[in-house]
This record gives sequence, C-alpha cells and structure tokens, in this order.
Amino acid sequence: MNNKNHKIEIYADGATTEEINKLKILSIDGYTFNPSLFRKNKADDYIGHSKKILALIPNKPVSLEVIADTNDEMIEQALKLNKLASNVFVKVPITNTKGISTLPVLDRLCKENIKMNITAIFTIDQVREILETIKETNSIISVFSGRLFDIGLDAVKLTKEISELTHANSNCKVLWASTRMVYDYINAQNAGCDIITMSYEFITKMDLFNKSPEEYSLQTVQTFYKDAIDAKYSF
Repeated sequence: MNNKNHKIEIYADGATTEEINKLKILSIDGYTFNPSLFRKNKADDYIGHSKKILALIPNKPVSLEVIADTNDEMIEQALKLNKLASNVFVKVPITNTKGISTLPVLDRLCKENIKMNITAIFTIDQVREILETIKETNSIISVFSGRLFDIGLDAVKLTKEISELTHANSNCKVLWASTRMVYDYINAQNAGCDIITMSYEFITKMDLFNKSPEEYSLQTVQTFYKDAIDAKYSF
C-alpha cells in the first residue's frame, strides 16, 4: 500500500503494539484509540499503555480518549493526555453518558490550544452546536458513519452534509469512523472526508483494489480447494 495513491488520509484504528510495528512499513497517516479498543487489546494501565503506544509512534497523530463523565474530569484528563507527547490529539465524546453536550469541555480545551478529536458524532446538529467554538482549530470531527449504516441510514449522504458544513465554516477535518468494510474508503471519499479510520485487517486488504474480479474469483476457488485438501475431507 502506497500513500501516494491515497485520496484521503488513513488512520489505523485500535492497532496492537505488534500491528503498529508491522504498519511502520506501510504509509499510515495516523492512529486512533478508544477505551473499548484498549480493553480489547488487554491494556490494564490506561496511561501506561498510552505511553507505550506513543513510544512506538513518535511522529504521527495519535488520538487518545478521555474516560471521564464530568466536564471537570474530562478537562483534567485531557490536560494529562496532552502532556504525554506533542503528537497527541485528545478524543472527547460529543456528549457525556447522560446525553449532555461537552461543549464547555471543548471550549476550555480550545483556550488551552489542545489538539482535539471530537468523537461519537452522529448528526449534523451535533456539529452545528460545536463548530463556532472549534472553527479556528485543527480539530478532527469523527463521524461514526459505519454505525449510521448499522441503523439503516445513508451514511454517505449524512456524512457528506457534515463534511460540507465543516469545510465551509472551519479549519477542521472530518473523519469517517466505525469502518465496516474496505469499500468504506471509497464511501469516505464520496462523503468528502479528510480521514478514514481502518482496522489493521482492512488496511492490509487495501492492495486488493488492484485485483480484477476474475483474478479474485480464481483465488477464492483455489483457497476453498486448498482448505478442503489440507483438512483431508473425503466423500
């Protein structure tokens, strides 16, 4: 995979330390993490694991998320994460667990000149509410487009509306999050996104875009046949 062919930036989502080392030979533009991905990767020390990740990724954007549920605690945690490295983007959810906007947190972090990734965004109204506050920053607006598909909505259409609003009224970037398939790379382009997050599995499948349908069909048949032989199945 060569990023000279990228039309939008690719961020690796939730990579393990082993995957990070493998991705170093590829042209990845950044990395994103959240508490669920940390837990999946069996991290038992949140700050300790964050430091371990940052030691492996010194020169590319790394989004690390706060885990608090009150404004004051979110701000405190954001300041702590920001101090870990200069390439940290602090992820702040668009609301707390009660659905209350975190706009006061974003406002404070803007004043502290902290790079932000505002996450768990599903609607254009959520973006309208925060855009005036963050418009002069280089914040990332993470639209959970894959989850919009999950609930039966046209994620490309809705994300494109958010992209157009954001680009017309701010310096912020729009990120396609919750990628569900490799083709979401195309969907994200069509939605006008600047960035897409992809799992290691999807990133390594990007080279399949160079295959013809006929070639991939033959490879699939050969794989099924080899698995049957290796399993020593018989009739």
